[in-house]
Amino acid sequence: MKKQQLRKIYKQKRADLTESQIIDFQKSIYQQIYNLDITNVENVHIFLSLTKFKEIDTQPIINYFRSKHINLVVSKSDLKNHTLSHYYLEENTVLKENKYKVLEPINAQQVDEKELDIIFVPLLISDELNYRIGYGKGFYDRFLANCKKEAKFIGINYFKPIHKIEDVNNFDIPLHQVIYPK
Repeated sequence: MKKQQLRKIYKQKRADLTESQIIDFQKSIYQQIYNLDITNVENVHIFLSLTKFKEIDTQPIINYFRSKHINLVVSKSDLKNHTLSHYYLEENTVLKENKYKVLEPINAQQVDEKELDIIFVPLLISDELNYRIGYGKGFYDRFLANCKKEAKFIGINYFKPIHKIEDVNNFDIPLHQVIYPK
């Protein structure tokens, strides 16, 4: 299937998840993240969840990396250019909703994407080659293209990868790993 059709299907599948399913799926996802090798990891990029879209709650992931004294980084969107800039997420960082209700830092120190060791990537669905489908604006593909080659891109999702996304293009960046409930 093609991206647009898959995007529609998996938005609906996510919307149809029950609270109980979400809790169970998240427990499995969190456990896999807690088992990652984080030796030599200094900076982890995490997205801030959009509860209105039933995205995976990233607060437990944030708490885990904070407990390991690893720096957390979140993004701010440039809605005109469809690009992201990145900022340290400290415990005192003030967050404010942008016009799409996405929380973004307003008083934080900027970080270059070349400093990031692990990048957690939101997605609707991925395939067995670790290509992903997001919301369709290309923010993350532009971002990942500028990261250092040693950085690890990890998608987190409620659903097992499908066999293949038919219309992958040259701008799509594959993930190194996709974590989903086992």
